Parts: sequence; structure tokens; C-alpha cells
Amino acid sequence: MRVYLSFLVLIFGWAIQANGQVTAQSTMGPFYTPMPSSEPDTLYIINLESVSISAPRTFANNEEFRRYQLYRRYALKVYPYAVKAIQVYQDIKDETDGLKRRKQRHYVNDVHKQMKDEFTETLKNLSRTQGHILISMIENELDVPIYEVIKELKGGATATYWSTLGKLYGYTLKDKYEPGKDPILDLVLQDFDINLEEK
Repeated sequence: MRVYLSFLVLIFGWAIQANGQVTAQSTMGPFYTPMPSSEPDTLYIINLESVSISAPRTFANNEEFRRYQLYRRYALKVYPYAVKAIQVYQDIKDETDGLKRRKQRHYVNDVHKQMKDEFTETLKNLSRTQGHILISMIENELDVPIYEVIKELKGGATATYWSTLGKLYGYTLKDKYEPGKDPILDLVLQDFDINLEEK
């Protein structure tokens, strides 16, 4: 039995030694950039995402705290959609700048078709509150009402149609997000700041 155990240890040791070759991996890339230095030490510049630091939140009562947690959970769900919507809007503005109106409409319709195919099912399942938070995030970043965005991209008739439909659900698309109107929503939007100007 000892011979068998010694033989296994020898084989495994040999296999580990053969597979234990050290290979160098480069840490160069988008996160680490070596910086030449006059001293013998290497200096690295690291690009990190923006971080928001805020004071601990205080609430008047438990109802406000629960509403804050609910809005925050909903905002976490719709945040990627808000970022994508703002990126697509800015890309459309960049791509259609200087084009004739007819070519602009064709481009917008193509992008609309792609986005509709990609996001219709997931956005249909949002609650009213989640949709309200999504719209508020977009309006807060763009600083214009959603009605004006739709009017700019799809025309006045389409914007009026969606505005009328929105009124059935208690939301006026012509009214822009106003800070201070809902303090709990303001806190959540501060937590989920969308700043795409640098990218």
C-alpha cells in the first residue's frame, strides 16, 4: 500500500510540476496604463468609473423609507434601459446631423425597428411606477420632456398620439421632470446619476 501511495504522490507531483509552468500575463489595456518614471518604481494610471458618494439618507417616517427602497429597486431595474435610450438618442442626433429630413426619418425608423424588436417584451412588463422612473431618468439627463424627444424624432402627430395615450395612464408627456416635486424620486435619481457626456 505504501508503494502504491508513494507512486501516486510521485506521479501527481510530476504532473503538477509539468503543468505549473509560469506564463506572463500582460496587465496592459483599458484599465492599467504604465507611466514612465524617473525613479526605479513603476507608476500606474487606472481609469475607474465615476462614483457617487452621498450622506446617509434620513426619512421622516417608515412610509418614506419604504417608498425610497421601492423606487431604488425599480430604478435599479430600469437604469440600463435609461442609459441605452439616452445613448441611442445621442447617436441618432450625431448620425442625422446635416442629413435631409427624408434620410433622417429613414434612419430613425430603422433604429426604431431595431429597438422595438430588442426591447418591446421587457418594457411591456414594467409597472407604471417603473415606467415613470424610467421616463424621469431620461428627462432628467436630457433636460427636455419626452414629448419633445418624440416630436423631434418621429414628428408631431406621433408625439400627440403618445401624449394622449399617456394621459389615459395619468402621465403627461409634455411636462418635464421637475426636481422638488417628488423628494423621494429626487433622492433616487441622485443615486442613479446618468452622465454620458464624457463617453
